[in-house]
Formats: sequence, structure tokens, C-alpha cells
Amino acid sequence: MIKLTRIDDRLVHGQVAFTWTPALGVSCLLIANDKVAKDEFLKMALGLAKPAGTKLLIKSLKDAAAFLNDEKSSSLKILLIIDSVKDAYALVNEVSEIKSVNFGGIRLKDGARLISKAVSINDDDITLIKELLDKGIELELRQVPTDTKQMVGSLI
Repeated sequence: MIKLTRIDDRLVHGQVAFTWTPALGVSCLLIANDKVAKDEFLKMALGLAKPAGTKLLIKSLKDAAAFLNDEKSSSLKILLIIDSVKDAYALVNEVSEIKSVNFGGIRLKDGARLISKAVSINDDDITLIKELLDKGIELELRQVPTDTKQMVGSLI
């Protein structure tokens, strides 16, 4: 059901719409984000960015977890998109199907450092990353599907 769980703070944009979606053969983009779920303008803007023929769902973290754990969703091919390590950690703890998380893009912010040209993390992120690795979750970094996987654990 979940073809990829991706951390990308831009959510839906060209890489997601034109490279990941066709490469994975997904039928549904699921954005799990508490802020976006409450913002009608952001929902509308993201709806304009989605690829034609692909369903876009925008849910809070809690509702996304419930949706992903519901058997009725099992027929969908889902690209799950979240915008932070913290939200990835929360969903991994609620959705047993998530075994791997792709780090695609996290912009540089105060107190963070780059671990690649497109991904920055802070000390809180590192703590959560270590906990995810201890749980056996694969954490890999790629901007597009044709990039070689870099394991996040080796970059922190």
C-alpha cells in the first residue's frame, strides 16, 4: 500500500509530481501534516501541484495514521509525504507498515546543519533518527528515484 514515505518540507512539487509519482506507480499522494490539514489555501495550492490522474489526500497526522491502518485503504498505492523528522517519527510509531523513510528535502533552518545539498537536520532530529534506526527503520536519502540511496545513519 505505502510505496514510499518521504520527508520533504515542500510537500508536492516537481520532483514528487514528475519523478516519484510515475516511478512508483502511485495512485494517491497522502500529505500528513497538522498545519496544512487546517489551511484551505494551502490545500488548494497543493491540489494544483498534484499530477493529473492522481488522488491527493491531506490529513492531520492522527487522521493519516487511521487512514493508513484502515483495511479499506489497502488497495491504494500511496506516496506518503510529511515535512519533518518529527512527523515521520510519529507516523512510524502509529503505522506498522512504514519500514523505510526517504529523506528528500528539508531546508536549512536555525540550529540545523546540512547532511546533503537538500537535507538539513538539528539535534532533535538526530535523536529521533537514532531511535528510528534502533527500531530497524531504513532511513535513506535521495532527491529523485534514480539517485543512489545514501543511508542517513552514515551522514549524521
